[in-house]
Amino acid sequence: MNQLIIHGHFYQPPRENPWTGVVEAEPSALPFHDWNERITAECYAANAHARVHSAQVNNYAKISFNFGPTLLSWMEAQHPETYELIREADRKSVRERGGHGNAIAQAYGHAILPLCNERDRLTQVLWGVADFRYRFGREPESLWLPETGCDDATLSVLIEQGLRYVILAPSQAERCRSLGGEAWHSVADGSIDVSRAYRYFHRDGSERSIAIFFYDGPLAQAIAFEKALGSSEALVQMFKHASEGPGRTGPLINIAIDGETYGHHFKFGDLCLAHAVEVEAPRAGFQLTNYGEYLDRYPPEFEVEIKKGADGEGTACSCAHGVSRWIRDCGCHTGGDSGWNQKWRGPLREALNFLRDEAAREFERAGSALFLDVWDARNAYVQLLLNRGEARDEFLSRHGKDRLSPDEKVRSVTLLEMQRAAILMFTSCGWFFNDISGIEPIQVLKYACRVIELMDQLRMPSPRERFLEILAEAKSNRRELGNGADIYRRLVEPTNPDFLARAEELAGELA
Repeated sequence: MNQLIIHGHFYQPPRENPWTGVVEAEPSALPFHDWNERITAECYAANAHARVHSAQVNNYAKISFNFGPTLLSWMEAQHPETYELIREADRKSVRERGGHGNAIAQAYGHAILPLCNERDRLTQVLWGVADFRYRFGREPESLWLPETGCDDATLSVLIEQGLRYVILAPSQAERCRSLGGEAWHSVADGSIDVSRAYRYFHRDGSERSIAIFFYDGPLAQAIAFEKALGSSEALVQMFKHASEGPGRTGPLINIAIDGETYGHHFKFGDLCLAHAVEVEAPRAGFQLTNYGEYLDRYPPEFEVEIKKGADGEGTACSCAHGVSRWIRDCGCHTGGDSGWNQKWRGPLREALNFLRDEAAREFERAGSALFLDVWDARNAYVQLLLNRGEARDEFLSRHGKDRLSPDEKVRSVTLLEMQRAAILMFTSCGWFFNDISGIEPIQVLKYACRVIELMDQLRMPSPRERFLEILAEAKSNRRELGNGADIYRRLVEPTNPDFLARAEELAGELA
């Protein structure tokens, strides 16, 4: 019987004001208050309450899925009913699919992992795994790589953390061979057989490994961009036709796309999905499953290696130029007026890398007097973020040095909060769209502003001047807005309530 896996990557960038923790009004999301609220109504809640005839269907119980940790954190507070239905769907799938839940983890801050330094890559994975464990009450079998951004170093971290499989785009495969075989077969043209799983071995020669699934590219394209959700019957017939195509040697059809396609990007896509998984797919002879259950039944028989990408930078599903979309003006963008460019991406990345490194050096210097191991403390900080009921003192008793004074305890947590902001300022959406003045780049710059403010509070050397010098090289396509430094001063710093309070105080003194 043909096996069918539909994976939805459900994600929104963190939208909270870093100082208040509140998502402020986003006029572009009208008639809703903000984009989280709008997409929840159109997609996240809709998929938990889909209908087939008169019956309610929780689509999450039928598909493989991941949710961004920062999105679930918001949803837990703002939409607890939908949040609980998502968790219940995973529990149901665990019961029905041999102990394998539909949910998988996600790298915490949705950074492009091949572009992270070694420390940040590890923290992104550890925080994502810890967040999953907290929300779903079990260990994850996989972790979604943002934009499927991948390289050998990223896969090594996943293997070292005990993850079982990962999902990539077919264009990311380089070559494959049968397990134990000698001859490699090039699939660099995207021709890898996506109907089976593959084994990828750690580069250290230890024989440790992870399974890789490559999703069906044409089917994903059709669903995401070619209106394949117009008819559930036609959609499943596309699955059927694909399963009978040439070059397929396994029983698997698997599709991975942005979950927002089901209801937000495509109106009523949630209903099409519900009817497909409840009625049309079983009728056409498909058995719905998830990746973990599939691996139990069909372990890999082939080995695979992945592409290095341009200059060894790695590859991703949403950039034809490796991971250039998050570094430079590679030609991948989402529109904009004639003549616009994305040359601003390089200076934005350079400025944030500079700030990250300055903050890391000061964190290590100041933290060495407070923590047993500063980087272990940072990796564990997610536990304090998730368990607000856990006493700060309890956390510091495990990771701090003996006899910290009250002031030192405050300083310790302030240092960790500075690092949290530094992690979030690399959210991939900051580079994805068409101009540095968009809400997504402004959001990552807010986290940068928070890092600088906390460094000031901690009486560290301020990196602000050099940061703005680098950022000034990022020219906005909207000439009236100037450059990245102008945008930072005009649109970012004023969102800090302390900045506004100081400005009002100064204005009062001048009056």
